[in-house]
Amino acid sequence: MDLKLIELSSGKETGALSVSDSVFGVEFNEPLVHQVVTAYMAGARSGTKGQKNRSAVSGGGAKPWAQKGSGRARAGTSRSPVWIGGGRAFPGHNRDFSQKVNKKMYRGAMRAIFSELARSGRLVVVDDFKVDAPKTKEFNAKLASLKIKDALVVTEGFDEYLYLSCRNLYNADVCDVSSLDPVSLVGFQSVVVTQAAVKQIEENLG
Repeated sequence: MDLKLIELSSGKETGALSVSDSVFGVEFNEPLVHQVVTAYMAGARSGTKGQKNRSAVSGGGAKPWAQKGSGRARAGTSRSPVWIGGGRAFPGHNRDFSQKVNKKMYRGAMRAIFSELARSGRLVVVDDFKVDAPKTKEFNAKLASLKIKDALVVTEGFDEYLYLSCRNLYNADVCDVSSLDPVSLVGFQSVVVTQAAVKQIEENLG
């Protein structure tokens, strides 16, 4: 299949870029994409919360008062969950939220996402995407030439100027091919990819 190639400086279509149907022309598999996106987000959870149960709280070794004769309710320890300063009845523990996703499933989901972006016209291929200085105004001007406001810009390699130019923008982000993830791809209205980055994506997912 062919993707429209747009010149960034003018915002006009200059030709077509031939890409593989096995990467940019597959059927959209919603359950697979949902599973991979959910697994990716779950893997980002820290899972570091934790409380102490009655055995982990310090103190409470002695019985507060005699079992009988005081007129009060029976108490065996002052660190019971019903006491102030006691342990939690069902405390949280550190846990790992990560879910296993096979490489074949991950690549299949990425191919489905890119194919759907291409079909819906949300995948924009440009000849190149660079800024002369780390200026947000210049970055916004580049997006304006494409008539895009909300976008993820994918480049073939890390560009410090691009990163610094968009780090204060809530509606745009920049990443290279090696840092691509499914959550970022589905989280923006448009995905702007350079011509060289498209070839790298095709090699990685082909």
